[in-house]
Amino acid sequence: MTATVKGPASYFPSIEKKYGRPIAAWQELIRSSPLTRHMELVSWLKTKHGLGHGHAGALVAYTLAEAGNK
Repeated sequence: MTATVKGPASYFPSIEKKYGRPIAAWQELIRSSPLTRHMELVSWLKTKHGLGHGHAGALVAYTLAEAGNK
């Protein structure tokens, strides 16, 4: 039996389906941005790339947490 995915990663299947890019591509985009603050990155993904607030927030939270930049 597989464990249920919780937290930001639970959004990943719908992000990939809706926006047509793999999560790794979104994470690389976030990492390559000169922005570093959570809400700056969320706003940037929303305005520049058309993501919804929840999807942008999940991607940013997960990516920053991986990097140790909570």
